[in-house]
Amino acid sequence: MTTALIVGAGAGLSAALARKLAARGHRLVLAARETADLAELARETGATCVSCNARDRDDMARLFEAVDEIGAPLDIAIYNPSARLRGGIASLDPEGVENALLVSAYGAFLMAHHAARRMEPRGSGAMLFTGASAGVKGFANSSVFAMGKFALRGLCQSLARELHPKGIHVGHFVIDGGIAPPGKPNPDAGQLDANAIADSYLHVLDQPRSAWSWEIELRPWVERF
Repeated sequence: MTTALIVGAGAGLSAALARKLAARGHRLVLAARETADLAELARETGATCVSCNARDRDDMARLFEAVDEIGAPLDIAIYNPSARLRGGIASLDPEGVENALLVSAYGAFLMAHHAARRMEPRGSGAMLFTGASAGVKGFANSSVFAMGKFALRGLCQSLARELHPKGIHVGHFVIDGGIAPPGKPNPDAGQLDANAIADSYLHVLDQPRSAWSWEIELRPWVERF
């Protein structure tokens, strides 16, 4: 049995991933700033919940100590947090910008740092990161989100080149569209179904080493390119 960690757990994509990973027999650790809303999901999946602010290096260190206490090797680490801050460049609050960048990018680095220390000695494992179209193209009044997601994408590209030869699969997922609310998939309205996205994450986990991808884009079929 191995452990799967989801950082930034909540409803929607994280919950879909948790259910699918639990069905595969993984021990789950769900990390979020507030864990009260995860109680039902934790009961359903047998997960351990850990309160953690992903941008805080001490919190992340404690999170991985909790992962170690599970007693099963860390096989999968998934990073979902991001922070949006919209507005014109002249009106943005610098403190809010700093927080957004720390959540979207620095927290991802922290997860990768701690996960690599556990995966490299075994020569196996996977790290998956949830990106967005903002990491490929910047939009007006969305410079902060673009900075964070561009940084995340660059981190993943570098990690793939460093860690793939060591047996650790790195995947970056460009989610190009809005995710439908839990229980209400609405693909005809241009929204992505969280369960369908989660299936793609698992497909990447199942890829043979001879044909690993480091990035895929997911968008609803009605998306106009």
